[in-house]
Amino acid sequence: MCLNGWGGKLCDKLLAYLKLDDPDILCLQEVVHSPKTNKDWLTYQDGDHVLPQRANFFQDVKVALPDHVAIFCPAAQGVLWDEDCEVPSQWGIATFVRTSFPIIAQSQGFVHKSYSAHEYGDHPRSRSAHAVKVFDYDEDNPIVIAHMHGLRDLNGKMDTPERATQARKLVSITRGVAENNDPLIVCGDFNVEPNSETLKILSQAGLTDLVTTRTTKGTRTSHYKKTNKYADYMLVNEHVKVLDFNVVFEPEVSDHCPLVLEI
Repeated sequence: MCLNGWGGKLCDKLLAYLKLDDPDILCLQEVVHSPKTNKDWLTYQDGDHVLPQRANFFQDVKVALPDHVAIFCPAAQGVLWDEDCEVPSQWGIATFVRTSFPIIAQSQGFVHKSYSAHEYGDHPRSRSAHAVKVFDYDEDNPIVIAHMHGLRDLNGKMDTPERATQARKLVSITRGVAENNDPLIVCGDFNVEPNSETLKILSQAGLTDLVTTRTTKGTRTSHYKKTNKYADYMLVNEHVKVLDFNVVFEPEVSDHCPLVLEI
């Protein structure tokens, strides 16, 4: 499963969904981790953009998936707010892997900028990617899963040199753990259009997108009010045996839809 968790804004629904669906591997973007507070909720403020954030969203998901190894990959530490009090909070992506699938290699790195230790920074902000190689004993072979949260540009989702660079860096991070014949899945909230240069670069790397070839409804829920409904993608190479793939529109657990692949 791949999902942008929206900072846990719909936490109760999302956690209930995860407990029920119980994915073997979860690639989760927009994850909040605020270990210095015990509060359930904090507030993100960026100009007129104000959003409730689940203060320890990473820990919440760990509790919901107790049979998984949880890996948090922070992109930045900035400030969330408890009324008028500042609370240091890390923000990034996380990967959850069922313990029956041993992680035999992994790679973590930045696809845009580097770790921002003292503030979230100016847009477009730091973005990271994470790739894991796990061993599937049922199939007796390894498989590589990589994901990123693509940079947000305040001007829109058009192609930019920075987005092309991040796509190439994602490929590089993935190749750090994937060998030639490994089944490979690459996914995430890329923040780009279906005809983007990002998807062309990933296609040139031998990956086929499942979202644009299997749905015309996009990947956003009714909580997303803008017109363009594509943001999230899941791609596979020729060694992945796809049994089923779905963009999950119900239940709504975020402003993004979960992407669920069965192999």
